[in-house]
Amino acid sequence: MKLSVVIPCYKSEHTVTGVIEEIRAMAPTISDSWEVILVCDNSPDQVFDVIRKLAEKDPEHIVGLELAKNSGQHAALMAGYRLATGDVIASVDDDGQMPVSSLPLLLDRLNEGNDVVFGVYRERKYNFFRNFGSKVNDWMAQWLIGKPADLQISSFFIARRFVIEEIVLYENAFPYILGLLLRVSDRLTNVEVIHRERTEGKSSYTFRKLLRLWLNGFTAFSVKPLRVGTAFGMFIAGISGLCILYLIVDKIFIRPGIPAGYSSLMVGIVFFSGIIMTMLGLLGEYIGRTYICVNKAPQYVIRDATRPDLSRIGTEQLIKREPNTRETIK
Repeated sequence: MKLSVVIPCYKSEHTVTGVIEEIRAMAPTISDSWEVILVCDNSPDQVFDVIRKLAEKDPEHIVGLELAKNSGQHAALMAGYRLATGDVIASVDDDGQMPVSSLPLLLDRLNEGNDVVFGVYRERKYNFFRNFGSKVNDWMAQWLIGKPADLQISSFFIARRFVIEEIVLYENAFPYILGLLLRVSDRLTNVEVIHRERTEGKSSYTFRKLLRLWLNGFTAFSVKPLRVGTAFGMFIAGISGLCILYLIVDKIFIRPGIPAGYSSLMVGIVFFSGIIMTMLGLLGEYIGRTYICVNKAPQYVIRDATRPDLSRIGTEQLIKREPNTRETIK
C-alpha cells in the first residue's frame, strides 16, 4: 500500500518542515511506500524555497509545486491530488496543528469499509472567528449540500484512491472538496483526534476567504438558495395580497376618510426593493460563476515545480490504477 499526503502551503516557511519530519517518522509504520506533495499557494513568504530544499534532500518521497497566484486551499488540494499516486490519499494542513501521528487511526477506520475518514477535534484550538466560520460552514454544508448531521468535517482527512480519481475530474474554476466528496460516496465517517495549539503565526482564513468558500459551496453544488428566494417571494406576495385586501376593506367600509400613508408606502417600497436586489445579486452570482466556468477559467496555474516534468499538471495526466482500492488496504 502506498500513502500520498497532500499539503497546501501558505505562510508556513517555519512550520512545514516540522510537519514533514512527523510524516517521515509516521509513514513507514503504516505504508510500504509513501510520498508527500507540497503545494505552495503563491505564499508571500519563502515557503517554496523551503519546499525545494526538502525535495532536493529527499526527492524519492517529496515533491513540490508552486502556483502562479493564490487560488485557495481547495484548488491547491486539487493540484496535489492530480499528482498523487498512492492507494490512499491524506490531506493535511501545513501549520503543525494537525496530529499527523494520528493518521494510522484514520486508516484503521478506512479499512472498516469507509471511503473517507475525517479527523475531528475534541477541542478546536482556532480563534473565535475561525471556530465561528467553521460552524457556519458546517451548517451550510448540512442544509445546502446534504452533509449528514452526525458527520463532522475538517481539512484533516484520508480517502481511497477511487474517490480522489473521481473528484479530480471536476475542472470548473470553483472547487469545493467537501461537496465533491459527498457527490462521490456516502461512506464518510469520523475519528476523534487532538487538535494542537498553533506554534507560530495565525490562521490565513480571513472573512473574505471564508465568504468565498461558502459561496463556492452553495453555488457550485446546490440551487436551494434560489428555491428559498422563490418561496420567500411567494410568501411575501401572499402577505402583500392580504394586506391590500385589508386596506381596501378598511378604506371602503371601516374608515373611508383615512388619508393615504406616505411613510408606509415608502417603507414598503424600500423593503421589497431590498428583497429584489438581494435575489438579483444571488442570481447574478450563479450566472457569473457559470460564465466564468464556460470560459474555462483554470482552477490554478503552476509557476514552478521541484521536478521539471511537473510544470503542467492536468486531469488527463493523473496516474490511473486498477480499481481495487475498495478492499482492505494493508
